[in-house]
Amino acid sequence: MGAMPGNIETDHQPPMTVPLRHFVVGLGFLLGGVLVGIGIAADAVPGLGTLVHVHLLLAGWICLTIMGAMTQFVPVWSGVTLYSRRLATVQLALVACGILGFSIALVFNMLGWLVPFGILMLAGFWTFVYNIVRTMIPMESYDVTERHFLTALGFFVLLTSLGLLLAIGFTRPVFGDLPIARGDVVMAHATLAVFGAVLTTVYGALYQLGTMFTQTELHGIDDYLRPVEELGHPVGVVLLALGRLVDIVIVARVGGVLVLAAAVAFAIVTARRLFEMQVPRTPMHTRYAVVVPALTAWALATVPTWLRDPTAADSLFGAPTAVHLFVLGTVGFVVLGTLYHIVPFIVWVHRYSDLLGFEDVPMIDDLYDDRLAAADATLLVVGTLVLVFSDWLQLPSSVQVIGGGFVTLGVVVFAANMLRVIRIHSPHSLSQILLGSLDPRRKAVQAAESDPSK
Repeated sequence: MGAMPGNIETDHQPPMTVPLRHFVVGLGFLLGGVLVGIGIAADAVPGLGTLVHVHLLLAGWICLTIMGAMTQFVPVWSGVTLYSRRLATVQLALVACGILGFSIALVFNMLGWLVPFGILMLAGFWTFVYNIVRTMIPMESYDVTERHFLTALGFFVLLTSLGLLLAIGFTRPVFGDLPIARGDVVMAHATLAVFGAVLTTVYGALYQLGTMFTQTELHGIDDYLRPVEELGHPVGVVLLALGRLVDIVIVARVGGVLVLAAAVAFAIVTARRLFEMQVPRTPMHTRYAVVVPALTAWALATVPTWLRDPTAADSLFGAPTAVHLFVLGTVGFVVLGTLYHIVPFIVWVHRYSDLLGFEDVPMIDDLYDDRLAAADATLLVVGTLVLVFSDWLQLPSSVQVIGGGFVTLGVVVFAANMLRVIRIHSPHSLSQILLGSLDPRRKAVQAAESDPSK
């Protein structure tokens, strides 16, 4: 993209270090989660490795990225001031420490520590929800993206509540006298997390990003498909989670059908945005282009599975043969593609926007390395395809290790590209971003602003 996007209010955004800190910590959890996944395939991870893998990727990478993105772009898109910058810093510390401790406790079977670290995670996520809700309260009305975000925040509250109950259940008989089994609570918790908090946020963000960065508008059939997703998806998630929680197949089946219909509708809307695109293609567009067939293929493959029995444990994320289509091909590529714009955008605004008209400055898409972007896209696509065909054809675990290796290399190259943007172009060093410190010039400016006599 060769210019600043319109209709955004950068004056309302938080300090650069706040969202970037979320993204950098999230990248660390991404690398850890990918390595744990390879270790599981090689039977080299002790303890409850699968739970560690899921929490590092879902709570550690994706949810931290969502937290950083909402903290940055709700003020920017909506033209409101972030309610509390301090809470935005606190939320990251609580969630990151909670996830790290929770994962270590699972690996070494220190189950007594799951509750304290679970409480830290819950406190962090609820702090995030409170901060964003208070930020959005002054708004007179909500557009489609803002409505999705508010819905996702509600799912965050529900999923973390169930998550804490599950953590307590590792050491105490929480579900012994209840009519619901622990496995049913796990299914509901995961449903609210993946399809509720994460996928709802993805849909909401892409309504904004998909139109803004293709320079297109929803029209024609889009106006009929959007209500299918906007109404069908949240209702479907609630019914799917409820049906799984109380083990009523018909309720979960209706919910599953709504979720799948919403997914297909949204894939068509996104495909039309990419087809009508009026700007040169960027790494963000390329990764969104992967999402369309992946989401569609996942939905179609999952239809018979969820029609048969959406409460079965092996149908948690859809058809067992399509799990990687959804997790990597859909959610993973959306997050990676979005970060290819968000990270350079934040850095560009704070480093170069004030210099426009005074000296030559790079454009946003000049900040990252195109060759690295092409390399990580190739590695990630190849790795995802290997994993998808391995699931489909039930190939040996060694094939999954190979696919995981490609994905790992892709993640490493992607992380290197994003960290390179920060190292070369950011006014703050990586250590300053992680520690939340400011360079002396920025401190002097803030001091002058707070004391008119200076």
